[in-house]
Amino acid sequence: MTNKIFLRLVFLIIIAFNVNAMEEFNFNITEVEILENGNIFKGIKKGTVTSNDGIILTANEFIYNKALNKLNAKGNVKIEDKINKYVLFTDNAIYLKDESIIITQGKSKAIDLNDDMIIEGSEFTYNKSLNTINAKEKVIIEDKIRNYKLLSEDITYLRNQEKIFTKGKTQALINSKYDLVSKDVVFFKNNMQLISNHDTRIIDSNKQLYNLSKFVFSIDKEELKGEKILITTNYNLPKSDKYFFSSGIFNLKEKKYIAKNTKIELHKNIFDDPENDPRLLGVSSSHKNDITIINKGIFTSCKKSDNCPPWSIKAEKITHNKTKKQLIYDNAFLRLYDVPVFYLPKFFHPDPSVKRQSGFLQPRFNSSNILGSSFTIPYFKVLSEADDLTITPTIFDKNIQMVQNEYRKVTKNSNLIVNFAHTNNYKSSLSNKKKSINHLFTKFDLDLNLENYLSSNLFLSIERTNNDNYLKVFDTQLEHEDNSLKPDNNDILVNSFKLALDHEEYDFTVNSLIYEDLKANSSDKYQYIIPQYVFNKTLSENFLNGSLYLSSSGANDLKNTNDLKSNIINDFTYSGFDILTNSGLKNNFNIRVKNLNSIGKDNSNYKSSPQIELMSIAEITSSLPMMKEDEKYKNFLTPKFSLRFNPGDMKNYASSEKKMDVSNIFNLNRIGLEDSFEAGRSLTVGIDYKVENLENINKYFDLKLATVFRDKEENFIPKSTTINKKNSNIYGQILNNFSENFNLNYNFSVADDLKSLQYNNIGAELKINNFITSFNYIKESGDIGSSNLIGNTTEYRFNDQNFVTFSTRRNREINLTEYYDLVYEYKNDCLIAGVKYKKSYYEDNDIKPSENLLFTISFVPLTNYEYAADDLVN
Repeated sequence: MTNKIFLRLVFLIIIAFNVNAMEEFNFNITEVEILENGNIFKGIKKGTVTSNDGIILTANEFIYNKALNKLNAKGNVKIEDKINKYVLFTDNAIYLKDESIIITQGKSKAIDLNDDMIIEGSEFTYNKSLNTINAKEKVIIEDKIRNYKLLSEDITYLRNQEKIFTKGKTQALINSKYDLVSKDVVFFKNNMQLISNHDTRIIDSNKQLYNLSKFVFSIDKEELKGEKILITTNYNLPKSDKYFFSSGIFNLKEKKYIAKNTKIELHKNIFDDPENDPRLLGVSSSHKNDITIINKGIFTSCKKSDNCPPWSIKAEKITHNKTKKQLIYDNAFLRLYDVPVFYLPKFFHPDPSVKRQSGFLQPRFNSSNILGSSFTIPYFKVLSEADDLTITPTIFDKNIQMVQNEYRKVTKNSNLIVNFAHTNNYKSSLSNKKKSINHLFTKFDLDLNLENYLSSNLFLSIERTNNDNYLKVFDTQLEHEDNSLKPDNNDILVNSFKLALDHEEYDFTVNSLIYEDLKANSSDKYQYIIPQYVFNKTLSENFLNGSLYLSSSGANDLKNTNDLKSNIINDFTYSGFDILTNSGLKNNFNIRVKNLNSIGKDNSNYKSSPQIELMSIAEITSSLPMMKEDEKYKNFLTPKFSLRFNPGDMKNYASSEKKMDVSNIFNLNRIGLEDSFEAGRSLTVGIDYKVENLENINKYFDLKLATVFRDKEENFIPKSTTINKKNSNIYGQILNNFSENFNLNYNFSVADDLKSLQYNNIGAELKINNFITSFNYIKESGDIGSSNLIGNTTEYRFNDQNFVTFSTRRNREINLTEYYDLVYEYKNDCLIAGVKYKKSYYEDNDIKPSENLLFTISFVPLTNYEYAADDLVN
């Protein structure tokens, strides 16, 4: 009975309250409290409040202040605006009815039902009358249909104007392609435009960064307008370029733009020179359909400085065709330090990104005292992804024409290069008749990729020419082609075939070689080594406290027309491990056994009937390394001994030219013979002494001495080594690098009677500030040889860019100065200019003594030019 009376009372109170507040709100709440004489109405246990202005609130708890006409809602608050089409979710909300303002606190979210736009933040102020929402603290506005998101700490949405503006730092994520960071951004929803007058950065999905002082971004068109623009390509990646514009309009969708005051900085390594700063400047520029046009442009690759660049190209228009990968210049001037020196009405070259593209390459000007001046302009042709061709015509002022063709083909497992040249109207000084001469150079590498081998490769090399002096006469022209094809020696051509197999347990190589000596008589020009093989295998890495190796080799060698020798050589080498005694002595034992199978014809060492020989050599080595250290220096002293014995004979190599010095005198096969061992018994004695600076180990003094003693003279050992004598020469080396201003390298050989120096090789360098001079002196006498040469190179640097160099060499044996070279050169990262005086006394058939004055200039990386005054000798 009491409970029924209580429920009726609550019901009557609710009715009464609704009557008083019916003009403002309609409350549908299961349990209420009336406080402060009916001024405060508190509803609990969830309910719904409907306002007469179309607002519906749902919450766990309500507090209504009748005097202030203010409604507080707490817990799972949902606010619906049926008129303005809004839904808000929050933890706490205050509805100021008289002001038509709703304020939320805590995590809040608003949904614009007109276009499903979502606003999230920590604090909302919704002005129903003005139809605006202000959101603060970690605010996110997202439109999933139009695919954009705005993030800031303070965002206001003016619904009637379809306008959003932010305060402070703002981020915009657009179309999953653009990440924009700016300040105080305005967004117009009707035309989908973002605007800011503050510094802005935009990065797109292609890692392209845009920095602007102010901007307008039309989202639907993907069009960007701005001022003081910096565009960085490959942002935070290698090979990044920078584009500067004072203002511009960019269609990011169609990748086109038009801009004023253009500056383009290409990445520093684009020309393979990290010292360069390649860049383009222009009054204006535009880009469309992969074509960029720079009006009134200037291009240079020179390093930046406060001064004007050493060289530049100024053109009325510079066009970059990205499809063709070409830079095209209209009405261009080549300028040296801003002074026009050469006019080009129109020219083009591949852009720096090109690795392979058909077209003309860098032209060259050359000069030769034999051939005269020449002009070369190579043409490069791409045949396919795997192969290409370079055609290089050269025109000489002496009515000589030369065409070189170089074909290259690279596949996954092979590399082929063929270089062929044909020259017309060449007349040798030995003949009055003009004729055609040519060359053929070829290299082919093939990876056989055999399954059971670590590596398996096939190599082929061909070197042919129909003129003995060709390599010397045309040396200047050939050096510009693939240097890997040009023969190392201008007097020797080598044709070879080689198969190389590398296995886990052995390696095997087979060769066929043909040598052509261009200085020899026609009948004796060729040497044929067909075939030749080498087989190496480690038999044991731990055999009788040492290692055991097998090396087998063989060859047929025909030279001097009829001199033939054939051999198969099997070498077994035992190399013992080092044995250390308590006194610090280090001992070692080595033995080598050789099986020689041979036959020859007209050969001094090989008989005409098959021969089988067995020979051996044994060696015991000892050394006593000692060290002493004080406050400044570390001293090393190492006496060394080598006792070796060959119980058999050796072949006669007395006349062979072999060199001996401290670097090889302790080697087991110090004479370097394949089919014989050093005869007899010998004791090699040496000592190494070295002093190192403790503060800098690169400062040191090093002395090495060694000599050989025998029980008797061995007449078949090469005389030039002097170790055939009972007492050999004393060989030594001195290295002195204690001074930063002076260093010395001295190799010498003293006769056994200590009365003469039979070998002197002195290299010395002196540095005094900007002055550097180096000397090299070689003198051979007695059994060692007969030569006497002295050379000098002196350089003086006025500064980092200007220097003069003088070099010369004199053959004192024939009392002839071989050459003088005097060079003045100005050099920086992009310009090299010089004057060269060259005088040569060398003479060899077509090669005559010459005296030339040459002027050279190189525009790095564009081209180089060399002009020679008339031969001063003539």
